[in-house]
Amino acid sequence: MTKQANLEKVTKQIELACTESNRDKTDVTLVAVTKTIDATEMTELYDLGIRHFGENRADVFLEKTTQLANKDDICWHYIGSLQTRKVKDVLPKIDYLHSLDRASLAKEIEKRATKPVKCFLQVNISGEETKHGFSKEEALSFLQEADFKYIEIVGLMTMAPITNSDIELHHVFHELKQLQQEIHALQLKNIPCTELSMGMTNDFGIAITEGATFIRVGRALVSDENMEV
Repeated sequence: MTKQANLEKVTKQIELACTESNRDKTDVTLVAVTKTIDATEMTELYDLGIRHFGENRADVFLEKTTQLANKDDICWHYIGSLQTRKVKDVLPKIDYLHSLDRASLAKEIEKRATKPVKCFLQVNISGEETKHGFSKEEALSFLQEADFKYIEIVGLMTMAPITNSDIELHHVFHELKQLQQEIHALQLKNIPCTELSMGMTNDFGIAITEGATFIRVGRALVSDENMEV
């Protein structure tokens, strides 16, 4: 399938999920996860109208932002775990960080930032040891004690477990939605927490029905069945 056909299929799936959950399709932002393709193929997606691109490795991200610097309307999302030592290089280039997963990273961002940084707090809802992020309890405690100057917690992010159980996926995404609403209600400084980054190729439809506002889709767009999401 061509990238155009892939995008049309993903768009239809988004529209269907929005219809099923009585939501407007404009409420959902599609972030193209482009870690497995080069700048030339990214340009193909750009020419199809995609403006939100997500990368998960600092060196590759910096290379691609340089290669596509002439496309100044791209919105760059950093979606991978960010090493503290890479913050100073990555920070000036990103529009959103989806992986604020530890207090030490927040401290480094506050130290290096010179302007507001839109961040999603990463929450490990499933409790899997292989996943990064705060537990629900840690997230609440961390944000209630925080005094951010530059960080803006726009919302929460989670990665669902790899499972064939739709019920389990609904449960994980629903829990994140509940936590997002709880944090939003606290009206904390620099923590609007109105957004939800959840859902990838295998589960973004379910994520949308549970309230996702940003979905991170790779394989379904780049059309190689052997690629990771």
